[in-house]
Amino acid sequence: MKRLTGWFRSRSLRSRLAMLTAAAVAVAIALSALACWFIVRDRLYGQVHDSLVEAKLPPNPTVFCGSTTAEALVKAKEAPSAGRFPSNKWDVQLVAADGLVCFPGGADRIIKTSPSDFTITGTTYRDGSYSDGEAAMVRLDRSTVRFDGTLYTVTMMTAVSVTNVEESLQQLALLLLGVAALGVVGAGITGRLVARSALKPVDQLTDVVEHIARTEEVGSTIPVHGDDEIARLSFSFNSMSTALANSRDRQTRLIADAGHELRTPLTSLRTNVDLLIRSNDTGRPLPEATRTKLLGNMKAQMQELTLLIGDLLQLSRPDSPRPEQNPTVVALHEITARAVERARLRGPGLHFALAIDPWYVHGDAASLERAVINLLDNAVKYSPPAGTVEVVLDQGRLTVRDHGPGIPQDELQYVFDRFWRSPSSRQLPGSGLGLSIVAQTVRDSGGEVALGAPPDGTGTLATVRLPGQPDRPR
Repeated sequence: MKRLTGWFRSRSLRSRLAMLTAAAVAVAIALSALACWFIVRDRLYGQVHDSLVEAKLPPNPTVFCGSTTAEALVKAKEAPSAGRFPSNKWDVQLVAADGLVCFPGGADRIIKTSPSDFTITGTTYRDGSYSDGEAAMVRLDRSTVRFDGTLYTVTMMTAVSVTNVEESLQQLALLLLGVAALGVVGAGITGRLVARSALKPVDQLTDVVEHIARTEEVGSTIPVHGDDEIARLSFSFNSMSTALANSRDRQTRLIADAGHELRTPLTSLRTNVDLLIRSNDTGRPLPEATRTKLLGNMKAQMQELTLLIGDLLQLSRPDSPRPEQNPTVVALHEITARAVERARLRGPGLHFALAIDPWYVHGDAASLERAVINLLDNAVKYSPPAGTVEVVLDQGRLTVRDHGPGIPQDELQYVFDRFWRSPSSRQLPGSGLGLSIVAQTVRDSGGEVALGAPPDGTGTLATVRLPGQPDRPR
């Protein structure tokens, strides 16, 4: 059994479906054929039984008896035709327990007897046979017969041959067997066709997967028809393939943008380092003021590289904890307060107007603090000297407003793109990744972020909405 199971599992899915279909049809055909055969058998034997029920001797029949079966049969065969029993329909034989045997006139067949035939009460039916071995159905009745002046109690045996019935059943069995064989073959062919048709989308899916594995061209899709399980599988594969293609595009774009952004500070660093090396090699040291300025530029460029690399690491972290996977209660008001204190150090001449109410959310504390700091850094960067930065946290709605030049309306759609920087602010320090980090962190925490102009049109207003509650959950 295990070997058969292993062999079956080693077949292809198409072959297994075809075999299972053929087996199911074969079982159905076999059961139907058996049911048909038994129904016909019961009907045919029922007709024979009904025929025996109707059997009766004609009035005052003439019977010929003898002490032996052969003697009585010879007398019956030599009897005149008048008063003969219709033996062409039934065969009748009367037997007594003491050996007396009688036949009606015209009888020519001997019915085999059984010891139980002499003990019957009433009418009984049984399977029997003739002396030549031909099968028959026998009706047994109690009767009386007078022979040589003596009244004998005998068993009257009325028999009908069932040879025609058995031959008909054999022919029917052969016919049903042939039909079943044709049905199994047809079921196998049909199962193969059905399996091929049903697995066609799977074949298409396999071809696409093999193509992707061979060429690494993600984004390939297959046509989807209907809404069954195969269609759902195809739709899921198309979604996965499209998501992989988009992920690769984003990765490629991130690498290209990162390379572009890294090129400028690296080139500047290389130029400054080459200048310092050349001054040492030529023995003509740079003036102290120039050297100090070069070292200051190099330090600023290193800081810019450090910031850029940190931002890239933050954005490229694919397995950062999600609130639904690792729910942690975070006090957003405390995070905002700490971020404001850090922002004060970066904008010592600015005034910060705070209105912070308690609000607890589910998320990653470090990521949320970095996002709030990025928003405050933007406000500090674009605020005028001695300007005011307004920070409000009310019922999960965090707003950061500055009174700087603001963002042009046609540039608002790009502010959350990676490495995007407004043409008017390219001379300012920054990597163009800060707002991208804000957007990603807020989305991961189940919130929304928007950037636009305040109602009075002065400065920039950043709005973050995070789901939560004013009291710490228990």
